[in-house]
Amino acid sequence: MVSERTVLLDTGPWVAFLNRRDQYHAWVTAQFAQLRPPLLTCEAVVSETCFLVRTLRGGAEAALAFLERGVVQVPFRLQDEHLAIKTLLVRYANVPMSLADACLVRMSEQYSDSLVLTCDSDFRHYRRHRRQRIPTRMPDER
Repeated sequence: MVSERTVLLDTGPWVAFLNRRDQYHAWVTAQFAQLRPPLLTCEAVVSETCFLVRTLRGGAEAALAFLERGVVQVPFRLQDEHLAIKTLLVRYANVPMSLADACLVRMSEQYSDSLVLTCDSDFRHYRRHRRQRIPTRMPDER
């Protein structure tokens, strides 16, 4: 079944897809087979992903190839959303919320039909528009 929703891609699944030894590799490979590109993300997720796969041979290049092929697109502009991001970072300082997570929460507000593909259980605590649960897809054991 191919998802018709806008999918917001978090770092964890992207890294797991690129790293065959990752505990979630099989799960995320099955998820990617069901999703229709493009997946949307933010530059903070791209940065985290490239950093985390830097020790894999060709890891960062493989991550950037997703952008080159249009599988992943980056429509989010932090410059335009910095005040909303600052508000989220303050609100969730006790978690603590990363910049990438804040950007994805903000993107979920901008794309009302979206779901976040993540391995991060913190998304169960985050809310869009202050009180709405964010639709997510994550491994069952999280």
